[in-house]
Amino acid sequence: MTELRRHHVLSLLWSLGNLIKSSFAFILFLFVFRTGTVSTWVFYARIIFYIGIAISLVSIIWKWITTRYSADEQAFQIYTGALSRTRRTIPYTKVQNVSRHTSFFHRLFGVTSIRFETGIKGEEATFQLQVVSLAEAEQLEKLVVGYQSEVQAQAVMEGHEKQVEQQAGDDYSASAERMGTRTESNAIEGSNAANAAVSEISKAVTEPEALNTGDHEDVSSTPVPAAKAARIVHYRSTRKDVLKASFTSLSFLVLIPILGSLYSTVKDFFPDETVTESLVLSWLQSWWVTSLIILMLMFLSIGLGIVWTFVKYGDFQITSDEKRIYIAKGMLEKTVFSIQKDRVQAVKVTQSPMKRMLGLAEVELTTAGSPGESGQEMNSLYPFLPVKEAYRIIEEILPSYQVCEEMEKLPRTALWLRLLKPSWVWIIATSALLYFKPVLFGFSQAWWMLSLLLLASIAAGRVIDFFHTRYVLNDQFIQLRSGALTSTLFVSKREKMIEIKITRHPLQRRLGLASIHTVNRAKPVMHHHVHDLPNEAAAEFQMWYMGRSREVQTR
Repeated sequence: MTELRRHHVLSLLWSLGNLIKSSFAFILFLFVFRTGTVSTWVFYARIIFYIGIAISLVSIIWKWITTRYSADEQAFQIYTGALSRTRRTIPYTKVQNVSRHTSFFHRLFGVTSIRFETGIKGEEATFQLQVVSLAEAEQLEKLVVGYQSEVQAQAVMEGHEKQVEQQAGDDYSASAERMGTRTESNAIEGSNAANAAVSEISKAVTEPEALNTGDHEDVSSTPVPAAKAARIVHYRSTRKDVLKASFTSLSFLVLIPILGSLYSTVKDFFPDETVTESLVLSWLQSWWVTSLIILMLMFLSIGLGIVWTFVKYGDFQITSDEKRIYIAKGMLEKTVFSIQKDRVQAVKVTQSPMKRMLGLAEVELTTAGSPGESGQEMNSLYPFLPVKEAYRIIEEILPSYQVCEEMEKLPRTALWLRLLKPSWVWIIATSALLYFKPVLFGFSQAWWMLSLLLLASIAAGRVIDFFHTRYVLNDQFIQLRSGALTSTLFVSKREKMIEIKITRHPLQRRLGLASIHTVNRAKPVMHHHVHDLPNEAAAEFQMWYMGRSREVQTR
């Protein structure tokens, strides 16, 4: 439990830095590009800019003074405002994800930022400290995770106690019926013996569970063994992985926009564009100079791509303990994201054409809480995992999930249905080509060739999507794969689905096909669908989902 306190004083400097970054474009335009301008509108624009900066500075200081927070035994308490005081409570049981982001600024001052995400919509459902000491961040995370472990252990213990009491009561009732000629005193002694047995059994159940109440200290009076608290390392990136990732991600192409920006900057120094063009042409007249420039640019581009990938994905680690999954990445900016295992709603395995050729895949864990800033991509495991290793890691970190490599194909009638389905993209594009009739390479009838090329591309995409689409129902799991160029494998448990839908349009009804749609709790809500499955599979899917009532209890 922590006392009521303000945000870290360095959060003022952090907010000031964000203000400068957001105002950088205005500063360049008003004070660099318009230097020496005596225009009236520039003069008033600068005054408005000064007023806006002053208001923002006052707002930053006022927000820091009037905002306080505390962490009690069960929830975060956030207090905002001065004249009108607002109190916001975020229970620890609602926290879905915990993420830490340590930028260069944080490393410079030995601090970090931490974010607690819930499954509730809206910004009010998130508690974030932009700047916090490492010790306090560790303490807050242990407090949340420890309380969640306590609640889960208590729920399991209560379930065991109810089951034992019910079994003991049934045994006693059966015994009383068989021994109906007993005296009342003997019945009372039997009741006391049954209660003593319940007490001893409950004690036996409670004591082992006390060892599993969490893997963090200061959560329970019972000490947790070191073996329980240890994290298992499932994956750690190597230099070979980083090199492979730098080529797979095409990060070496980052040099192209840099060269374009550099060329544009150089042209600004010469009033006549012909001077710049003649300078470039003079370099390219000699074959050895051209070859040397191309070679240097290639090495520079590859080097920049490797450095960028190493900074972003270097020291990538996937670890887990009994209850949570931990994902850490980054060299200059360290980001750590933790997900509670039972909060994972689904798993998605994505393969782009390049990754498919190299046998790589990206695994994404879908949770009810948002992973925070989209730029961090922290709900994704390492984006360049070999497919076999990706499946192995999924089953290791989520033992309740299974990935089946043998999946059912679509019937041939689904291929004909997809090919015969009209394409509005082709119809609109062909209409535009027929109206404008563009001339390409001096050929006046190029419009119908472009139309046929587009039609062939659409048909090829539908054929590829047909062969990529697979499905399988495996006990408590559903596994769907679809996609033409980029294929996505979707794996989810029956109890994690909140809604399903089966649809059939007239052609599907005639051909005995159907489409299935699934909805999982996420932020935003995640929809997934697969089209043109046989009616038998759709009916089996419906019966399979009806079994969810035996697994999910509504409170």
